[in-house]
Parts: sequence; C-alpha cells; structure tokens
Amino acid sequence: MSDPRLEPERLLGAYRWGAFPMGNPRTNEVEFYAADPRAVLPLETFRTPRGARRKLDRGLFTVSVNRAFEAVMRGCAVDRGGDNESWITESMIDAFVALHRLGHAHSVETWRDGRLVGGVYGVAIGAAFFGESMFSRLDDGGSDASSAALSCLVERLLDRGFTLFDCQYANEHTERLGAIEINEREYLDQLAAAVDAPVDFGVVV
Repeated sequence: MSDPRLEPERLLGAYRWGAFPMGNPRTNEVEFYAADPRAVLPLETFRTPRGARRKLDRGLFTVSVNRAFEAVMRGCAVDRGGDNESWITESMIDAFVALHRLGHAHSVETWRDGRLVGGVYGVAIGAAFFGESMFSRLDDGGSDASSAALSCLVERLLDRGFTLFDCQYANEHTERLGAIEINEREYLDQLAAAVDAPVDFGVVV
C-alpha cells in the first residue's frame, strides 16, 4: 500500500510547513524531518566552482532541464558505500515522479557525449526551491557535473525570481558551494514569504 503522506498535495503541504521526507533504504518507510539550524544556499552570492565553470565554458557538458527527471533521481539514489546509504527509496521516487508530472518537481541534467553524467533535482513552490539531491558519475567523465547542473539551476532560479534555496542540512560539500545555516525562525520567515510568491519555475515536460 502506498504511503498517503507521499500523495502530491500532502507532500507539498509538508514542504510549505518546513518539513521534508527521507526514506529508510532497509524498510522503504519514509519519515518527515525539520532541521534547526537549516541550511540554505544564498542565490545572489552563489559562485560557480572553477572546475565546473571551465568545463561549461569549454562545452564539455551539455545541460538540460526536466529532460530526465527519474534518471536523475535514480542517479542520486545510488549508494555511496559505507554508512552513506541512500535515503531515496522506491516509494520516494514514485512520489517525486508524480510531483514532476504535475509540474512541482524539477531536474537539471548534465550530459557528456550524450551520456547522463550528473544532475540535481528538487521541488519548487512559489519562490522557494527545495534542493533534494545531486550526483556526478565520476567514472564516466562526470567530474564537476553536479556542480555544473547546480550552477545552471541557480541561474534559472535567479532569472525566474526565486528567493529561497533550501538545502536542508549543511555538509562539507554544500558548504563548499556556499551553503550557510540559519535558525528555524529565520528560515520559516523566509519560507512563508517565498511559498506564496507568484513565481513559476517553468519548463514542464
């Protein structure tokens, strides 16, 4: 039986209230969390990492939007080994693919020589983008591919008028990309202002 909490309207409602889902890969069960402090990526001060910028400038990567949403999710869901098990379960993939088809979840893909080598995906509500996960296939020429996808995503968000990029938790990778932590009250204030803004991510396929 599918989890009713992952139905589109209830899932979107959770994001509006500041909660996000994470799955248990062993049980396929999903729980909702709210982090305090919360990690956000300031859009206006984001700078593309040099390696990704060089490869984009040289045309080594081709970037697309919403061309391969499920494939990006499955790329993000690959276990990294050790304690770094994926929290993206099959039930979450089903739920987010449904959100994507309804125009609420989006992906940015990085390609090299016609192969998907990286990407990032998340959920858009109003002027808020909830970044869920990103991946690179390093053994397939995808070094810097996730950073390239993120850079193009940030450019799009700025162009469309987004004001909040939610990263959920800070880690070494997101901090290198410019993520900062803010307290729960500040996050909820920013969230409330963003989710009802008349902003549209666009490019629904």
